[in-house]
Amino acid sequence: MSEHMIEDLVEGSIRALHTRAPAGDRRVRDWFAVLYRFQDTRDCSFTHFRVMEVLRERGFTYRFSLADHPEYGQRREFFDGLAEFTALPEADHPPDSEDWHDFDDWLDQGYVDPPHLYCDAGTALWRRMIETGKLDGQDAEPLPGTPLAEVVHEVALAAEAAADIELIALWHAQGIGAFLGVAGIADERRMRAVRAFRDIALRTGAISFDLPDGYRPPPEFYEDDPLESWWAGADSAEFDDQFV
Repeated sequence: MSEHMIEDLVEGSIRALHTRAPAGDRRVRDWFAVLYRFQDTRDCSFTHFRVMEVLRERGFTYRFSLADHPEYGQRREFFDGLAEFTALPEADHPPDSEDWHDFDDWLDQGYVDPPHLYCDAGTALWRRMIETGKLDGQDAEPLPGTPLAEVVHEVALAAEAAADIELIALWHAQGIGAFLGVAGIADERRMRAVRAFRDIALRTGAISFDLPDGYRPPPEFYEDDPLESWWAGADSAEFDDQFV
């Protein structure tokens, strides 16, 4: 699947979750974090501003003035001189610097889109904002870290309610391995979510939904893998009993 499709998939999922979840549902901010972690495993662009108002409304992303940064007093000239979008670790450690590769999570220290400073829940800057009293109460609650399979199941429920079968199909096309994670099929929590998502994909016809070439593996991909065959819709008492 092309990487821009991952960006669109995550954006569509965020919009679907936001539409379905009641106002004040604090689970949504964690679901957004999980979706962006999934996106970060691919070669994708920064896409927060596609849905920034949703991210802010749900308490995933926070916007401040530059003067609210804990280091503004000591680095006022630096912050006031920012004229374009800047991820703060990249400003301190540009790509040609010796220690640039130490900063894998490039949003962890926040980012600036003048005249505003932003940080996402769970990041280092978010924690500093809590320590300095800029965030408190519900905004200071930690992210529980929901498994991706559970988040995608919630996306599928929202997509089914909206009759968006393509969104379910695109997630199904990621393959079962994307949802089992390193714990594999021994993780019962993921197993239940995987089964619940597959049930939705089956009853909505998403498993056979017509996607562009290259978005879903060819049928022969599943021939020698019973688990992938089950994921693709084949009957299997072994996995039907296991994924409950």
